[in-house]
Amino acid sequence: MGRTLSGSPRGAARGVSAGLPRGWATGARGALWAGVGLALFAAYILWSGPSGPLPRPAALDQALAAVGIGQRGSAAGGIVALLLACGIAAGALGTRTLGRKWGLLGEALAGEPQGRAITGADGRILWCNSAFVEIMADDKGEVFAGLFARAGDQDSAALLACLKETAQAGGATDGEFRMTVGDGSAKWLKMQARPLRGDPGCTLWCVEDVTSHREMEQVIAEERSRLVDFLDNAEIGFYAVDGAGVFEFANQAFGEWVGVPAESLVHNRRRLAEVIGGEGIDPDRPFSPFSKGLHGDHGEAIFRRADGGEFRADVIQTVAGDSGGGTLKVRAVVRDLSAEREFEQILESSEHRFRKLFEDAPAGIAILDSDGVVTDSNLAFRRIAAAAEDLSGRSVIELVAPDDRADLEARLAEAARGAATDEVLDVRLAGSEDGAAALYVTPLEDAQGAPLGVILHVFDTTQYRRLEERFTQSQKLQAVGQLAGGIAHDFNNLLTVMIGFCDLILQRHRPGEQTFADIMQIKQNANRAANLVRQLLAFSRQQTLQPKVLNITDVLAELSNLLRRLIGVNITFKVVHGRDLGLVKVDQVQLEQVIINLAVNARDAMKDSGGTLTLATANAEITEPVRRGADVMPPGRYVSISVTDTGTGIAKGDLDRIFEPFFTTKEVGAGTGLGLSTVYGIVSQTGGFVQVDSVEGEGTEFTIFLPLYEQTEEEREEAAAADSVAAAPAPAQDLSGVGTVLLVEDEDPVRLFGARALRNKGYNVLEAKNGESALAVIRQAAEPIDLVISDVVMPELDGPGLIREVRSLYPDMKVIFISGYAEDEFREALESEADIHFLPKPFSLDQLAGKVKDVLSG
Repeated sequence: MGRTLSGSPRGAARGVSAGLPRGWATGARGALWAGVGLALFAAYILWSGPSGPLPRPAALDQALAAVGIGQRGSAAGGIVALLLACGIAAGALGTRTLGRKWGLLGEALAGEPQGRAITGADGRILWCNSAFVEIMADDKGEVFAGLFARAGDQDSAALLACLKETAQAGGATDGEFRMTVGDGSAKWLKMQARPLRGDPGCTLWCVEDVTSHREMEQVIAEERSRLVDFLDNAEIGFYAVDGAGVFEFANQAFGEWVGVPAESLVHNRRRLAEVIGGEGIDPDRPFSPFSKGLHGDHGEAIFRRADGGEFRADVIQTVAGDSGGGTLKVRAVVRDLSAEREFEQILESSEHRFRKLFEDAPAGIAILDSDGVVTDSNLAFRRIAAAAEDLSGRSVIELVAPDDRADLEARLAEAARGAATDEVLDVRLAGSEDGAAALYVTPLEDAQGAPLGVILHVFDTTQYRRLEERFTQSQKLQAVGQLAGGIAHDFNNLLTVMIGFCDLILQRHRPGEQTFADIMQIKQNANRAANLVRQLLAFSRQQTLQPKVLNITDVLAELSNLLRRLIGVNITFKVVHGRDLGLVKVDQVQLEQVIINLAVNARDAMKDSGGTLTLATANAEITEPVRRGADVMPPGRYVSISVTDTGTGIAKGDLDRIFEPFFTTKEVGAGTGLGLSTVYGIVSQTGGFVQVDSVEGEGTEFTIFLPLYEQTEEEREEAAAADSVAAAPAPAQDLSGVGTVLLVEDEDPVRLFGARALRNKGYNVLEAKNGESALAVIRQAAEPIDLVISDVVMPELDGPGLIREVRSLYPDMKVIFISGYAEDEFREALESEADIHFLPKPFSLDQLAGKVKDVLSG
């Protein structure tokens, strides 16, 4: 059986029989029988011999004598022999009991899962159980053979060497090593060596296969590593502190947030209070991150970074206490709210911007549900709907006029089903006389395209409609104005001839003659026709204005007598002058025409029942724009003239049409329909505004607002000088004169009248029918021409073109234009030409002669 630790023969003893020395149980039985035999032999000796009952040989006697038992029947020898026999028998019996115990121990060790083996001082295996053989054997059945060669790595080989040396030295040792098996895989073994105290040099070896335990430890280590990695790299902070707030654990994320490495928090025994900001922690609860007065295990806390900055975090903590109520450990989960708060701020800012854009958008926007009920709306929408309060909960159908509701309902139903259209829907607004809006209806869908409701965009088109109506009115005025201008030009030529020749005839008759009266009738009606033409021009804003600075009080004072005679005796006339009235710059004749027209309309409204006509003036300061119809009067300082009557008033349906040309409510033949349109045209051309307020059955008030004129110092001095001259009695004007005048007129009657009138006043008159003829006359004239009187509109070369040609030859030539058109019509064509005078048609003989004398003498 001589085997060492490094090797063992094949067929090594196994099981219980292999657990004891070979023949150990058989020897015990032989000892028993030997003891019995010795006892019998001793008895034989005691009772044998010459005198004994049994004979014995002489040789036996000699042998007994040699060991001290010489005499036959010696009592001492017999006793010794008997005792020896008894000892042998007892030893045999004890050996039998010990063998039985060894058998039981062998059976117990053989059934253990751990391998057991006993080696002697020389390293030979004295005993081993089956588990030892199973664990240690290689693929060839070897137990210790090649154990060092089968070591899984250098560390395992070094451990085996250490185990061997320690065991041989009689010491106890243990360790785990990796061993490679036959299929190339590896297993982990745990081996212990313990010396046997009763048998010096013998060693008890215990071997256990711990491969599964090692694999479990590896799995646990990997899971623990993953858990640690998860904790350290999680977006959530973790920490644990004791009852005093000293850190026992912190993950990497928490350390980064507070600016202190997690290892430093734990190893340096940093306290929770060192990383808490804001008001700090509660001194009575140093383990809690919440400030004083905030108890509980969940809430927000303010942490302080190493650089002094702070951040807010959501903290959930669990507090574990011992049986005495003392705090053992606090574990906390921390969620940094910085990004969340930043996102909330961004979201809040974005929502604020959206709400700002939504609320302050110039277009009205409303969010509707599928039934057309408003869920949200902006300021512009509420303003268009004329609603002071929130419109949520109201149906948008109620906001439009009844006639347009069916179309809106159909459009909303289509949008609620997801049908989109870019067609605009024009509607009128409910509760407004002229309110209008353009609607765009768009489906509102969620991210998946499912319908949520309707978006309604509303554009206020009230002003657009008003401008459209105003433009339409302007087109009407322009069309009628063009007609009036053309008619006025022809009429003025005719009226010039009629009035002019009446003047020539009147020079040959005396006032008392019947012929003189007849001619005066003709002239007066011609003048009436001229006034009608002026009204046409005023209505079309084509009349020639000669504005000057006026005091309205003076104008009304001069006009009062005429107005009293005009309105009749059954109407009371009142004039209320405003104090410290400002000045205006208007054409006095046109302003008087406006007042007369308004007074005549007031008289006609009170002709049956009488009443009161009141003219009132005042200073007016407008601070905000005032809208009346299509006109908007801007803020500013004005002088107002109001004409108020107590007549029948104007029907509400007629108020929007009273300024239209040829519109009248009078019976046929009682009015031309140009009175108020003339008023509107003159005031508008002057830069003023007309407003009307009327209650049917109570009366009407027309108010004219003229811009207040700020007179300069130089203008005030000139006005004072003019007043002093006007105050002096004017001598009778002598209209005769001398000089050569070239009269250019394509209308023969007008040219004939003008030439005769000027010749009668002493002038030398040259005549030309058109511009080309006039140039020829100028070039062929034997004497210088002092003045050129020319019509404006002529075939081929017109008046302005003629004057440019004349001025190129005679730059200082004096010029008077005569025309039935407004002066502004030809002023633009003259460009930079200066010193041009104008005499509008129709004109009388005295007006023509006076104008010529003024120009030649000036």
